[in-house]
Amino acid sequence: MRVLVIGAGGVGTASALIAKRRNFFETWVVADYVPARVSELIERLGDDRFVGLTLDAGDGTAIEAAIREYSITHVLNVIDPRFVMSIFNACAAAGVHYMDTAMSLSRPGVKLGDEQFAQEERWKARGQLALCGMGVEPGLADVFARYASDHLFSEIDEIGVRDGANLVVDGYDFAPSFSIWTTIEECLNDPIVWEKNRGWFTTAPFSESEIFDFPDGIGPVECVNVEHEEVVLVPRWIDCKRVTFKYGLGDEFIGVLKTLHTLGLDSTEPVNVRGVSVSPRDVIAAVLPDPASIGHLMHGKTCAGTWVTGLGKDGKPRQVYLYHVADNDWTMQEFGVQAVVWQTAMNPLVALELLATGVWSGSGVLGPEAFDSVPFLELLESAHGQKFGHREEKVNAK
Repeated sequence: MRVLVIGAGGVGTASALIAKRRNFFETWVVADYVPARVSELIERLGDDRFVGLTLDAGDGTAIEAAIREYSITHVLNVIDPRFVMSIFNACAAAGVHYMDTAMSLSRPGVKLGDEQFAQEERWKARGQLALCGMGVEPGLADVFARYASDHLFSEIDEIGVRDGANLVVDGYDFAPSFSIWTTIEECLNDPIVWEKNRGWFTTAPFSESEIFDFPDGIGPVECVNVEHEEVVLVPRWIDCKRVTFKYGLGDEFIGVLKTLHTLGLDSTEPVNVRGVSVSPRDVIAAVLPDPASIGHLMHGKTCAGTWVTGLGKDGKPRQVYLYHVADNDWTMQEFGVQAVVWQTAMNPLVALELLATGVWSGSGVLGPEAFDSVPFLELLESAHGQKFGHREEKVNAK
């Protein structure tokens, strides 16, 4: 396997550091449009299997050229989702397999991932695999959904992804642990929900607030509906009645996002500022600290998980929360990267290894739910020392 990884930010850096400990690939090409990011990461890795490349993710012709120059077999996209389609289409043209951690963006009348799924038959006919949404959320959360469907439930009422953390950043009142550009996109777009008798529909931003009690000392966090890929992916492969995604944002974070929206600072449309054309959202991203650079200031844990309700294999009502927790102190000590990007980066590495060994295989535009969950969870533990949590929830008697 020869891998081209586009993006040398937080997730791209973490993925390379994790990959360094594995032997399933021959070459790992680190690509980014900022030359210094590439050179610094290559020097940090100190491994001849890793090479660097300066590359513009929006330039499909350049991506195709890089694929051919390095005889790439698989492309891993870990960059801003604005560039999904340029990379996806370059892979289609070059005849290689593709993987991402976030899908093509939505717009009025177009859901997350619709542009990719529109090419499903063409990818299948060529024998190419596009494994989409293979980070942590989406990604590991979807693997949990498949595991619950196959092994824990005979009938599923709801699959609800619930994400929460108790992370704090020393010296900052507001410092998101993930890309603020992507966070704004997810949180201020109309959230999407799926129901069997309605299909996909949207609600208002920050709707259906609930308090969810997260494990491993994180505790209760207010969660709200957010636009996310799991709601698009899960019902394509898993029989259930409802799918939701709720993010633990908290009042303060929600307040900041609402203010940005009120002021128009969430807009991606360029405005003229003293003769310079600039996107307000890009300005916000530029003035906030780079999430990849604040790990040493962060403390706490982040939890990604999937809450499932329905009837167990015995036909009795059941509620289960399957989850994974990453502790920032551990990820910084072990890999030198913060917990959120490390947790995201770990899962595509597991998936790539399963593809390299032939344990997973397929063609077309697929989500994590399309594959057997057990080999993934077993490799997650055996290769990376990461066990997943399983919490049985109390079922209220009617």
